[in-house]
Amino acid sequence: MKEIKVSEEFLNRMKDLLGEEEYKAYLKSFEEKRLYGLRTNGLKITPEEFAEKAIFCLKPVTWIKNGFYYEGEDRPAKDSYYYAGLYYLQEPSAMTPASLLPVVPGDKVLDLCAAPGGKSTELGARLKGKGILVSNDISNSRAKALLKNLELWGIENICVTSEEPGKLKNVIGEFFDKILVDAPCSGEGMFRKDADMVKSYKEHGPEYYAVIQKEILKQAADMLVPGGFLLYSTCTFSVCENEDVIDWILKENEQMELVSLPLFEGASSGIGLSGCLRLFPHKIKGEGHFMALLKKKESHMEKEVVSQKETSKASPIPGDLSSFLSLVSKPLDYSRIRIKESAVYYLPEYFPEKAKGLRYLRTGLLLGEMKKDRFEPSQAFAMALRQQEFKQTLSWERQDERVLRYLKGETIFLKEEEGPVKGWCLVCVDGFPLGFAKGTGASLKNKYYPGWRWQG
Repeated sequence: MKEIKVSEEFLNRMKDLLGEEEYKAYLKSFEEKRLYGLRTNGLKITPEEFAEKAIFCLKPVTWIKNGFYYEGEDRPAKDSYYYAGLYYLQEPSAMTPASLLPVVPGDKVLDLCAAPGGKSTELGARLKGKGILVSNDISNSRAKALLKNLELWGIENICVTSEEPGKLKNVIGEFFDKILVDAPCSGEGMFRKDADMVKSYKEHGPEYYAVIQKEILKQAADMLVPGGFLLYSTCTFSVCENEDVIDWILKENEQMELVSLPLFEGASSGIGLSGCLRLFPHKIKGEGHFMALLKKKESHMEKEVVSQKETSKASPIPGDLSSFLSLVSKPLDYSRIRIKESAVYYLPEYFPEKAKGLRYLRTGLLLGEMKKDRFEPSQAFAMALRQQEFKQTLSWERQDERVLRYLKGETIFLKEEEGPVKGWCLVCVDGFPLGFAKGTGASLKNKYYPGWRWQG
């Protein structure tokens, strides 16, 4: 058995939590091989299409319709399809919270503790470009990784912030239809997978995190509109951080009520609080997780309708930007284009313009940059397009060596039958966009973003 370097107190608590027989099964799970998972991007490909194209040995995650297991020997982060944003690498149990929050296109959604983006990418994909996703993480450095993952997935209707939840609440107020709180926790459910979680646990245990979790959950509830849903999750087993926190918010805020989550094979109900969901590594093929779905009771008062008309005046469109946009057949509402200094943004629907003073990393889709009178499109814009939505494209097969050379930032020389290519070109792999290049005739000047380049 893999040695568990944690306190006797933790082991005794797990024995009390599970009972003698289940506790033995839990300890035995440490002998099993670590599981690896990926989740497909519903904005770009269906699970069925991906399974047909995949070069990995895949097995479905039974409770996640777009989730797959892959073998540890595979290297999916080195595949060009990863750079096309077709999938996200994520532990299978961690896919569950976002799948259970009932997000529909047009919702105003908040992922409050979002980095590095595993749950936000799923929430954003399910919005299908409608409504708004605000993804927040208090750590600015982690929020940068979050932004990259959202842009890699081609999610256009985003705002990425790096703020304390209390400040978001004070500035934005009661605004969101759906909120995900994947709370910071002691990480007991990840001990089997991540030794660093064991080290962290020795510094801060469940009681330390429970105080933080209650405060975050209270602030999140205040940002939820009446009738809205909030999904609370942790990757820990402690009742103190899970059922006790939910019980506390139900008593603290009489507007909140618990909505029962459906059980699936291998899942367990909450301990002492039915309707919650627990995942244990000895019962499912994944790590430990807890989830509870809350709803804010409907108000008798009339709901405030947030209209796009509340947004500020649209920016005038410079000539070269207009010329570039004429190459794009993707439907764009030009009234939502803003130019700040040299950066050109496409704001989401219902962008909270009143929310000034927040630390934003991104407000909407970054279309590109005005360099004097010349417009240069962004990597994020390329990822938000489909091949058929740009006038001039080149698509190479996955095994074409030029795909890798493009991802490394090299100049690409075209075959005779492919040229000449002049002006902006969208480069694709098997029809999935990777980024922009600029044709000079028989070659392509590489415009792939340096910070995203393939590292061999």
